[in-house]
Amino acid sequence: MMGRPGAVAARIFVEALGLPITPEEFIAARDARLEGMVRDCPPMPGARELSRHLHAHGIPQAIATSSSRRTLDYKTAAHADWLTIFGAIVTSDDVARGKPAPDIFLHAAGLIGAPPETTLVFEDAPLGVEAALAAGMHVVAIPEDVHRDRVAAAHLVLESLEAFDPAAWGLPPLAR
Repeated sequence: MMGRPGAVAARIFVEALGLPITPEEFIAARDARLEGMVRDCPPMPGARELSRHLHAHGIPQAIATSSSRRTLDYKTAAHADWLTIFGAIVTSDDVARGKPAPDIFLHAAGLIGAPPETTLVFEDAPLGVEAALAAGMHVVAIPEDVHRDRVAAAHLVLESLEAFDPAAWGLPPLAR
């Protein structure tokens, strides 16, 4: 379910477990608990440094997330200053079809003027890797260990974003 829009994931979850609630009720209960849990979560190690480095060199960037706008807002409340460097933020609310369809990545790339074939996607979810590949983009996967075998189609799989070498992709090298 990771990487799917919330409404789709909730329907799958409720149906698979035969829960006596609607997907909408599940989302409301999940969001109430999740909001307090993620408010102070730090970004993925290396994400701030890499995105700020790319921004400083004029590389356009976007966020394309399967989260709803509401969920993204509380996940990122502590990071509002950092998010200003992104040229676009696209959520599952902004597209008709969520991941694994390529729509969210194509929409985000279009908003920052990036042709799909020159776009590099950093993704942690198997369905996100699938969506970015379907969009014709290059993909670097940074999966949780439990998903490592499901992201093998990515162009590069890393343990951590801190291990990413921009120069290997024709981007300005990081000063290390």
